[in-house]
Amino acid sequence: MPIITFLSDFGESDHYVAAVKASILASNPDAKIIDISHQIAPCDLAHGAYVLKSVYRDFPEGTIHLIAINSIGQKGDKYIAIILDGHYLFSADNGLLGLISDREAEDVVNINPQNAASSFPAKTHFAPKAADLSKGLLLNSLGSPLESFKKMLPRHLKANKSLISGHVIRVDHYGNLITNIDLRTFQILSEKKSFNITFGRENTRRVNENMYSVEAGDIFVIFNNSEFLEIGINQGHAAELLGLGYDSPVMINFDQ
Repeated sequence: MPIITFLSDFGESDHYVAAVKASILASNPDAKIIDISHQIAPCDLAHGAYVLKSVYRDFPEGTIHLIAINSIGQKGDKYIAIILDGHYLFSADNGLLGLISDREAEDVVNINPQNAASSFPAKTHFAPKAADLSKGLLLNSLGSPLESFKKMLPRHLKANKSLISGHVIRVDHYGNLITNIDLRTFQILSEKKSFNITFGRENTRRVNENMYSVEAGDIFVIFNNSEFLEIGINQGHAAELLGLGYDSPVMINFDQ
């Protein structure tokens, strides 16, 4: 039976997470539910997309992902389910799903074709439909087909032979600055070249193997497990101490 993951901006202090799980289990008592996070900042689509993008492919193909971030959405937003990379994703049609992959969805379904209003769609729409899917129903039986869905576009880095220009896309729980500069681009452009990485008032000419390659209180620059450039301070909060945050520029200049 497929796993159902649950990602939301509900927090942990209210009943919302439990109510959604109860709705799933009411339809499928055997459902296996795994929490990704419920600490996404309220309505923060970029935060939610970053977390989801970082982990959803780690689950087996066929996994069902219930995403309740700004789940009520704006007036006119649909409630949808898509197939992407062999995974099923349920969400409000609010643009978040376009941030997690450049690939085209294999199928898109409006799971609320009658436009029934709800103040809690994660419970009334996403949960029972996700449970039905976990019991073996086909996606196209859960609603009506759609040709497209809303896609917010992520910031893309700019790169040429002498420069990579990127941005901070996430400040994590530890205060580390995660950028959109990927390892593959860096390896291609840095081959047989020296470089200088600039962020705020700081710069470095090296990439560390890990955060413990520097002393406590010193800055480290690594490519993390997701193969994105990450800047931090060993045992410190880099965002606060460096005065940087979401969307701050990070540059890599290559010597010619």
